[in-house]
Amino acid sequence: MNWSRFRLASALDFLVVALLILVVPSTLPQVAAPQDPSRQIVLGIDPAQSKVSWALGSTVHTVHGTFALKNGTVQLDPATGKARGEIVVYATSGDSGNDSRDKKMHKEVLESAQYPDVIFRPDRVEGKIMPQGAFTAQVHGIFVLHGKEHELTVPVSAEFAPDHWTGSAKFDVPFIDWGLKNPSSFFLKVNHTVEIELALKGNLQIVASQ
Repeated sequence: MNWSRFRLASALDFLVVALLILVVPSTLPQVAAPQDPSRQIVLGIDPAQSKVSWALGSTVHTVHGTFALKNGTVQLDPATGKARGEIVVYATSGDSGNDSRDKKMHKEVLESAQYPDVIFRPDRVEGKIMPQGAFTAQVHGIFVLHGKEHELTVPVSAEFAPDHWTGSAKFDVPFIDWGLKNPSSFFLKVNHTVEIELALKGNLQIVASQ
């Protein structure tokens, strides 16, 4: 028996098997590893636990008041920062504690009988959205006042828990520049912007992206 030929044949067989191991798997159909679907954060707003306050400065004093929240739901994508939904406030609920002043506000400025809702529709969040814990961000969207749409960016502080959340925001609305009637008189000049402050609470859900 020629042992040198046997050893050579064995070496060649080993080489062929090794090449098959390396080459064959690359020619087979590749099955992608399963991936978790992206998640969306859905924020429900509880009107009973939330508050909308406003303050309007003037040459004499600052008028403080409130609005009642109607409803609200906001959906956030933490991966992209995209947002959708809306927060709706009853314009007809505006109250400063003075009947004659409020009557003028509703009839002449807000015209709330004709435009009963004030709406904010977010479309994106600038800043990292934390699935749990406290964070701050800038929320951009469309603010609907007196029937007209305006771009607005709102600085927001929020804290997310597994099943609920809280949030706050403070921003200015240039209502006179946006076309609403100036309520100033000869003796009283009011600011062209009204300061809005939100304190929101509600439930939180994590859902699969649609």
